[in-house]
Amino acid sequence: MTDIHNLPYIASYIADDDGDCVGEENWVDSRTVYIGQKVPPPGAEAYIPQRYPDNRIVSSKYTFWNFIPKNLFEQFRRIANFYFLVIFLVQLIIDTPTSPVTSGLPLFFVITVTAIKQGYEDWLRHKADCSINECPVAVVQQGKVVRTQSHKLRVGDIVMVMEDETFPCDLILLSSSHDDGTCYVTTASLDGESSHKTYYAVPDTMAFRTEQEVDSLHATIECEQPQPDLYKFVGRINIYKDREEPVARPLGAENLLLRGATLKNTQRIYAVAIYTGMETKMALNYQSKSQKRSAVEKSMNAFLIVYLCILISKAVINTVLKYAWQWSPDRDEPWYNHRTENERQRHVVIRAFTDYLAFMVLFNYIIPVSMYVTVEMQKFLGSYFIAWDEEMFDEELGEGAQVNTSDLNEELGQVEYVFTDKTGTLTENNMEFIECCVDGNVYIPHAICNGQILSAASSIDMIDSSPGGYRREHEDLFFRALCLCHTVQVKEEETVDGIKRGIHQGRPTSFYISSSPDEVALVEGMKRLGYTYLRLRDSYMEILNKDDEIERFELLHVLNFDSVRRRMSVIVKSSSGEYLLFCKGADSSIFPRVVSGKLEQVKARVEQNAVEGLRTLCVAYRRLSPSEYQEACHHLNEAKLALQDREQRLAQAYDIIERDFVLLGATAVEDRLQEKAADTIESLHKAGMKVWVLTGDKMETAVATCYASKLFRRSTQILELTKKRTEEQSLHDVLFELSRTVLRQRSVSGLSVDCLDFGLIIDGATLSAILKPNRDGTSPGNYKEIFLEICRNCSAVLCCRMAPLQKAQIVKLIKSSKEHPITLAIGDGANDVSMILEAHVGIGIMGKEGRQAARNSDYAIPKFKHLKKILLVHGHYYYIRIAELVQYFFYKNVCFIFPQFLYQFFCGFSQQPLYDTAYLTLYNISFTSLPILLYSLVEQHVSMETLKRDPSLYRDIAKNSLLRWPVFLYWTCLGVFDAVVFFFGAYFLFDNTTFTSNGQLMTTNTQMMFGNWTFGTLVFTVLVFTVTLKLALDTHHWTWINHFVIWGSLLFYVIFSLLWGGIIWPFLNYQRMYYVFMQMLSSGPAWLSIILLITVSLLPDVIKKVLCRAVCPTATERAQDSKKKKPVQGSMAESTPLSPRHSPKGRSTDSSLLHLCIPETLSCHRSDPLPHKLLLTHWADGRGADFCPLSPYTLRLSGAGIAHYAPGPETSV
Repeated sequence: MTDIHNLPYIASYIADDDGDCVGEENWVDSRTVYIGQKVPPPGAEAYIPQRYPDNRIVSSKYTFWNFIPKNLFEQFRRIANFYFLVIFLVQLIIDTPTSPVTSGLPLFFVITVTAIKQGYEDWLRHKADCSINECPVAVVQQGKVVRTQSHKLRVGDIVMVMEDETFPCDLILLSSSHDDGTCYVTTASLDGESSHKTYYAVPDTMAFRTEQEVDSLHATIECEQPQPDLYKFVGRINIYKDREEPVARPLGAENLLLRGATLKNTQRIYAVAIYTGMETKMALNYQSKSQKRSAVEKSMNAFLIVYLCILISKAVINTVLKYAWQWSPDRDEPWYNHRTENERQRHVVIRAFTDYLAFMVLFNYIIPVSMYVTVEMQKFLGSYFIAWDEEMFDEELGEGAQVNTSDLNEELGQVEYVFTDKTGTLTENNMEFIECCVDGNVYIPHAICNGQILSAASSIDMIDSSPGGYRREHEDLFFRALCLCHTVQVKEEETVDGIKRGIHQGRPTSFYISSSPDEVALVEGMKRLGYTYLRLRDSYMEILNKDDEIERFELLHVLNFDSVRRRMSVIVKSSSGEYLLFCKGADSSIFPRVVSGKLEQVKARVEQNAVEGLRTLCVAYRRLSPSEYQEACHHLNEAKLALQDREQRLAQAYDIIERDFVLLGATAVEDRLQEKAADTIESLHKAGMKVWVLTGDKMETAVATCYASKLFRRSTQILELTKKRTEEQSLHDVLFELSRTVLRQRSVSGLSVDCLDFGLIIDGATLSAILKPNRDGTSPGNYKEIFLEICRNCSAVLCCRMAPLQKAQIVKLIKSSKEHPITLAIGDGANDVSMILEAHVGIGIMGKEGRQAARNSDYAIPKFKHLKKILLVHGHYYYIRIAELVQYFFYKNVCFIFPQFLYQFFCGFSQQPLYDTAYLTLYNISFTSLPILLYSLVEQHVSMETLKRDPSLYRDIAKNSLLRWPVFLYWTCLGVFDAVVFFFGAYFLFDNTTFTSNGQLMTTNTQMMFGNWTFGTLVFTVLVFTVTLKLALDTHHWTWINHFVIWGSLLFYVIFSLLWGGIIWPFLNYQRMYYVFMQMLSSGPAWLSIILLITVSLLPDVIKKVLCRAVCPTATERAQDSKKKKPVQGSMAESTPLSPRHSPKGRSTDSSLLHLCIPETLSCHRSDPLPHKLLLTHWADGRGADFCPLSPYTLRLSGAGIAHYAPGPETSV
């Protein structure tokens, strides 16, 4: 045996399919753990104390001491914040026309709000960490159980964990309450699998039952240093006994209990801590998700760069014109503005640069700093609408939708490709046993004939009443195989009277739990067929046969299921001493290993069930002679004791043992479609999205589900790109043939979309061949492009036999194609996490495969049907709102700063500000920010019902249509036009001025005092009213809060101006604005001018909207015009073969109608309860039809027979 302690390092390699090592060697040194903190006995190895971290978990980013510097550093890494910081510093350093407060206050506001938001989120993380770190833990110390807090655990402590408790750190199992030293664990919080997994204690410690016995253990554990891989662990335990050599036992992943997993179906366990705190595998798997940026944010940054260029251009133009203006000495140094000696001696380049910076400061308000904080607040507050949506609340789970990332709300309105998992996402992941086939004979549980429940054999006897001895033997072997070949555990419950009853006595009081829902369905199916699995006790499996006799089989070996072999086996010994190997698995892994049995009949039944969307497994067995059994034991024990390459050696041993099978039969299990899954996919198609199904299931099962969910229709032309086809033709030929088919059809059909309904089916092996690099390291880009061209012309794509990594590769392939479409991935299991993280938007379903997908997603929803509303309603609203917010912010800042630019031409480019400092500071913070924020939260341009009823409205906002360059240029030009109207409209009012008797300058036409602050205040007043009323014109959904905010913000501006001018509060008599606003309002013509200028500014936008709506209205505008019309209701949804039926409450279904010989009307799920009568027609020797009402399952007969009922599955003659 290899001595790990003498090895300085343990090297781990990553091997590719050819066995070659790829990448670098990962060298990790070992650690020695002293169990119970005890020093080994004298004469043993030297005691080397090692320091390990405590068991504290830290998921927060900040501490009390580093919050301010770290948060400021992170915020000023954003270009916009850093830009405004530079502007603020420039205002402090040089003599600028505006006060530093005008830039500093908005920047301080943005930084403060963001810091408060991030600090609050981190405080919540601190609270979560504290609740975890302070939870109680039972530790064995000096033979007693002591309660302590989780964060005080140390490596080497012996921990006692009770049933349903979560493991506080990574532990090595020492013993359990089960005699065989096993315990059952769920790892849903780690890998998303809610199934029960079995873990084992080493034989030398599994007999310990009390705290005193466990505390007496003297042992050390030598193992590798912490690694993030959840499924790999290498180590050994050295057990010291009285003056004897230590006993060494290997440790593997089957002995390691991971932090975050939960103990199930086991009363208690004792285990030793080996990895604590941030060294646990769960903590090492905390991966920071890559920052996803929405298309809106990218557009916003592009617009920002354009405006930055405009800002620089304005500053350069004004600087050049200033020096051109000052070329004449009279203008360079007029009599009223003599320069100082210092200014005369300063170099002209320095003076020009200083002036350039001053103009930059003057015009910098064209870059809207408050837009970023408004967008942040809109996303944060808007995300609550998803969480509050009662339609997306699931009563069964007791949970609603969750938002994990609010930064992508608007991306929900831009999705072009939807990638969905099948099992648990489109289907319920609720397996139900449908039938089994033994040697070609079909068995259906609990068929009812004339009111009596018939056993399976009796049901079959209606067809063939002479089962021979050979057939009876195979029946018994088949049923016993399914009762024995599994890893199901029995969970017993007490009845009301306190007496524990077995599951075969009267009403069931126990239930089955397993690592696979398929296994539970099969064992329950056998129970309904008369063979009941009772329990596993002392390595003996007990079953109750249909004669109510208990049979005992000794369980010798379990050959566990793995995804490569795709089968599992057990070796048992019957009461007669016979050794039997039972195996069940996928047809592709069983059929090649069969040497006898009715292969063709079973194969035909398996294919038929797969076509109907059922999950199939094949069952086979083999009798072992004592010598063969001893040889199998030798192979298995040799592989299990190997410290290196244990998995490969076990696979080789399994391959040797699992051969020469006798085929018994096959099973069919059903996983029904989720409620409204077909309706959701149909709506997504109408909205212009392409839906891809990515699944690991076999092709036939997946295709049936796709037809049932309306992904494929009967008119869809299916294109196959599968391994079977590429074996007949080369991949090159198949790709080019499919490409020609698609392109030819497109050229023939022209603009007709109906003729382009293609569906593509591809499997994992073919996808690997398409993406596989050539031998010289280059990638076959040509194949990729052809494949993408085929996919672009298909309305739906099914990818079957996909590994989790291949799902992510598919998403990445589409995401990085030349169109760069927005992708969405939705799934419910840990195997979907990779594609959820890869897609632009990841949605997790809170399913039965754990919460790994929901935790790693951007959004989590209870059911697949909720995808319709989160995209078509919430996504639509979010995009409309934030697009208006972004464009409106740029528009109102152009209106704000362009008059300042024009004003420089009339003030000798002297950098004189047009507006007062208070107006400059509060324009974006107070006067115009709240109306647009509220608009971006509550605006509904069309009603929710309209969006759900007409999914095609989603196409109007596709491909970022509201933030394209033409729309952006329109808003910018509108802003420039309005600014010109404001400035020159006010300018012409002041055109004729005269001096009054007291020396004041007065306008002749308005009798208003003339001055630059009066002029600026008039322009600013028109500006504030115009941009606010522009938003009011764009608002479609008016509520009391809209009225309050829009009219309230205008009222606030008036009150503030009166306050600032010393009218309301005379103590605040700010010198240059004193009584300016009041003087302006005291002139009647000024009031008329303000109204006239506002009207002229808003008129072009109103005319444009009226003309566009009249000439070429969009689908949304047509919906707005017709929203008062009553929608057509009562349309009947197309029924689907796999969709569950739900009768409305209070309504009775008419079961009297029989549909004869009309297969098209038969559309019920086979596992649904059928309260309808069934006409069983069997033609034999010209006799009449027999009538037999059957419920709840359908008998499908071999031979010339057909069952008709309404509703029911399609059945062929």
